[in-house]
Amino acid sequence: MEIKPQVETFARIKVVGLGGGGSNAINRMIAANLKGVEFIAINTDAQALHHSDASKKVHIGKTTTRGLGAGSDPDIGRKAAEESSEEIYESLKGADMIFLTCGMGGGTGTGAISVVASLAREVGALTVAIVTKPFSF
Repeated sequence: MEIKPQVETFARIKVVGLGGGGSNAINRMIAANLKGVEFIAINTDAQALHHSDASKKVHIGKTTTRGLGAGSDPDIGRKAAEESSEEIYESLKGADMIFLTCGMGGGTGTGAISVVASLAREVGALTVAIVTKPFSF
């Protein structure tokens, strides 16, 4: 008679907030007590990153932005993500599924999301992006 141990396998899910909008989104998820996922905040703005509730924080573009943010310039956000691609890749490793969230009106999220999505693909994770688009009043 063979006894098989009960093994529970769960997908390893990471939720990544990019820039100010993405960081705000994951802070709300954390405040809502969402469990079973790892939260990662990625930002060029060192001060905003310090205030994030995420368990893992990745400061990108230290040379490009000197910690001062992307100034609403998506090109700077992209360059910052490219500069820090190794750190981003390391933070994504081990995930089966990655949710990316950001606002498409600033610099960091708008510019970095395509770089981070490519790295998530390299990791081999199913990747879903949820973005907000600003509207005029």
